[in-house]
Amino acid sequence: MKSAPARSWKPGVGSQGARVGRWNTIFCVLTSGFCLLASGCIRGEPAADLTILNGAEPETLDPAILTGQPEMRIAIGMFEGLTRFDPQTARPIPGLASGFEVSPDGRTYTFHLRTNLVWSTGGPITADDVVYSWIRALAPATASDYAGQLFYLKNAEDFNAGKIKDPSRVGIRALDPLTVRVELNHPTPFFLDICALPVTYIVPRQTIEKYGDRWIMARPLPSSGPYELAYWRLNDKVRLKKNPRYWDAAHTQSDIIDLLPVGSPSAALNLYMNGQADLVWDKELVPTELVDLLIKRPDFHQFNYLATYFIRFNVTQKPFDDPRVRQALALAIDKERIVKKITRAGEQPASHLVPDGTANYLPVEGLGYDPVRARQLLAEAGYPDGKGFPRFEYTFNAAAGGAAEIHQNIAIELQQMWRDQLGIHMDLRQLEWKVYLSAMDHLDYNLARSSWVGDYNDPQTFLGMFTSTDGNNRTGWKSAAYDALINEANQQTDLVKRGEIFQQAETMLVSNQVPIIPLFFYVGINYFDTNKIQGVYENILDDHPLQCIRKVSPKSKVRSQN
Repeated sequence: MKSAPARSWKPGVGSQGARVGRWNTIFCVLTSGFCLLASGCIRGEPAADLTILNGAEPETLDPAILTGQPEMRIAIGMFEGLTRFDPQTARPIPGLASGFEVSPDGRTYTFHLRTNLVWSTGGPITADDVVYSWIRALAPATASDYAGQLFYLKNAEDFNAGKIKDPSRVGIRALDPLTVRVELNHPTPFFLDICALPVTYIVPRQTIEKYGDRWIMARPLPSSGPYELAYWRLNDKVRLKKNPRYWDAAHTQSDIIDLLPVGSPSAALNLYMNGQADLVWDKELVPTELVDLLIKRPDFHQFNYLATYFIRFNVTQKPFDDPRVRQALALAIDKERIVKKITRAGEQPASHLVPDGTANYLPVEGLGYDPVRARQLLAEAGYPDGKGFPRFEYTFNAAAGGAAEIHQNIAIELQQMWRDQLGIHMDLRQLEWKVYLSAMDHLDYNLARSSWVGDYNDPQTFLGMFTSTDGNNRTGWKSAAYDALINEANQQTDLVKRGEIFQQAETMLVSNQVPIIPLFFYVGINYFDTNKIQGVYENILDDHPLQCIRKVSPKSKVRSQN
């Protein structure tokens, strides 16, 4: 059922009744989940130092195969790569490697591991573990959607495709227990960023070989990062405990962290306002009807970051195999209406995929709002006024504890726009998070709600996703011309020329072929009290390492500032 937009108000403006009504809504939200609060208090276990509401139930915690942000946030706490992201700047800094050298031609990196690296269960972490972890992520049997991030390595893509069977031919090897050498196909300006991504994290070979696909459930589970997995109880919580053997354990701020799979915005607000949660990430966990009111609070924090909300087409299915159909649907969307009526937190309509402000790049302008041209294109494709156009489905995800309301409202709005402007009819298909991800992987959809948060500050993290061999493509769209442009751009050392080549590729993506429709650029919102929580910084990647976050008392906060 379509929700009416809530009225905004300012102190002294609007009716008193509207103001009281909205605070009554908040009161109902706060009281409706009391049973949920009580259920978390009866277990005989130590309280967490920090409780975070993390969105959907994780699909997996295996760094090589995870794809969703809820999973990544947990894995970042449990494992580490050669580099990690600085919590304030989101730039790569030394992780398990203390330093590195780069060859004059920019194609060879030599990493030096720290001398005090051990697994959380004991035993040294060595260069062989690094090589194993990267080769495992590339192995065809692993089926990693993020394997493409390692295709910059010599022979990596051919190994992933099964054209090369010998892993020793891939451009990574251990020179000695503390030295790793990586050979690239060409200079890659963001390679150190890639070394901070989960797909490159160092994972325990012996445990994986012993338990196979269920290795993440082994106890004790060896971890290379600041936290160990205490337990993972489905639909309850993931509990992490401090890894005392982590090389930088002295700077790990919290001993126990609970991450709760709460997907209902009202439940999230309820838990937070009653002191049962310390930190809530994601705008999707802000009740839609209250967003314009809540963002005025000092503990609700807005920030810009590299993230785009868009629609995927499954181009392997008719009639979406015709670019004219895809262009028509894109041109019939009033994106301004979506951000003003539904999201309402300052998001900007998007006609291109790469967000404004991405380093060394000026995005192109794609398709705007032009219903007349949309109807012309649909008629050219054989569907005048929508006649003969098959009924189709729009797939979007729900979340643990309740629907992701914003996705549903956007879907309803799209449904109405396409019916009114094009005369075509769409059904809504809501799936639980894990089922939704599986549907994307197997192209089991017609159109689907999607989003992408940049893995690093470079246009490649957005545009490279839609090459033919990238596991995150998930549209069925393949273009040799597009692949060639992305490859050419990444071999270009002149940043201006590189950006121009990327612009050609993005034009193909959002204007000509249109396997996706960008809708808007995200505005980040998380909520926490800065008088109680420290170590969360607004950055362009929305990346917040768990080991940096801690709860403080007002007194200790005063002392830390003196």
